[in-house]
Amino acid sequence: MNSYERLLLENKAWAIEKLNDDPDYFKRLVDVQTPDFLWIGCSDSRVPANEITGTQPGEIFVHRNIANMVIHTDLNLLSVLQYAVEVLKVKHIIVCGHYGCGGVKAAMTNHNFGIINKWIRNIKDVHRFHREEIDAIDDQDAQVNRMIELNVQEQVLNLAKTSIIQKSWKERQGPDLHGWVYDLHDGLVKPIYEMNAGTHIDEIYEFDDL
Repeated sequence: MNSYERLLLENKAWAIEKLNDDPDYFKRLVDVQTPDFLWIGCSDSRVPANEITGTQPGEIFVHRNIANMVIHTDLNLLSVLQYAVEVLKVKHIIVCGHYGCGGVKAAMTNHNFGIINKWIRNIKDVHRFHREEIDAIDDQDAQVNRMIELNVQEQVLNLAKTSIIQKSWKERQGPDLHGWVYDLHDGLVKPIYEMNAGTHIDEIYEFDDL
C-alpha cells in the first residue's frame, strides 16, 4: 500500500468513528464556522494547531507558513487575517512558533538557500534588531531558541501594525494578540508575549483615519 493510500483509509476510519460517537457531528460543521481563534503557526508538520491545543474542527481558523511570519506584503496572510477578523470576528489571534525552528536557524546563518532567502530575510531583520541580546548568549542552541521567541514577539507586533487589526480594535475592542512558543520536547506551549486590544504601538505605525 502506498503511503498516500493509507491517508485515505485513515480518513474513512476517522469519519466513521466521528459518526458513531455523534451522528450529527458533520451536520453541525457544514453550514457555519464560528472559531474564537486565528492561529498563525509554522508549516512544520510536528506543530498541528488542533492536536496540540486539544481542539476540534471548527474551533481554530488556521494559517501556516515557514517560521510563522506576519509579513506586510504577504497577501495570503493578509487575506486570512481580514477574513478572520472582519467576517469570523475572532476574539484572539495566536502567533505560535516552536523551539528548534529550521526557518529561524537558517536565517541565523550566511548560507544561500535559494528562493527561501527572500522569505527568511525578514527573520534576519529580527536578528539585526536584537543582535546585541543574541550575541550575549554563549550557547548556540539557546541563541536560536531566544531568537525564536523574539521572532514571535516581532510577528505579534507586525499584526498590530496592520490597518485590519487597528480598525477592529477601534470598532469592537478586539481581538487580543498572543505570542506563544511550542516545545517539541515536552509538548507544552509557553506564552511569551501578549498585546491586549487597543495597545498603543509606535505612533508612526498608528493610522489616524480608520
